[in-house]
Amino acid sequence: MKSRSLLYTSLLFVIIGAAISPYCAADAPKKAKPAIYDESLDGAKQVTDAMVVAKKENKRILLQFGANWCGWCHRLHDLFKKNASIAAKLKANYVVVLIDVNKGHNKETNAKYGNPTRNGLPVIVILDADGTLLTTKDTGTLEEGGGHSPQKVMQFLTEWAPKK
Repeated sequence: MKSRSLLYTSLLFVIIGAAISPYCAADAPKKAKPAIYDESLDGAKQVTDAMVVAKKENKRILLQFGANWCGWCHRLHDLFKKNASIAAKLKANYVVVLIDVNKGHNKETNAKYGNPTRNGLPVIVILDADGTLLTTKDTGTLEEGGGHSPQKVMQFLTEWAPKK
């Protein structure tokens, strides 16, 4: 009798566990993504350093304003790294600078380029090698489905690449 009672109790726990596990999984903390923005860096210095490289290599500067908590920032960064054509276009034509704007960090750099983060993250700002603002791109216009459209991103990068 005790073994049957133990069996029923065990089955009851299995059934209850199966019933509530989807709810527990939804509430479980998500695995943290690796940081892509260095929250300790000074955005103004990052831009100054990028200008030196851009002048030397005849490239434009691509500022990507964002924050480590931003899912769309991670998606854009992943596209930049994992799409071979886009990665090659960036390497050939741009000095890419990731500017952290979490909790007001680098607010002076954001203000200097017209407060591009006012409409959300990530946002791209293209500068010439002298640091002159050429364009600002709300990356929402590059989205398609659950990510950024490789075709739209490539078109944008091609449009703003330096003439060589």
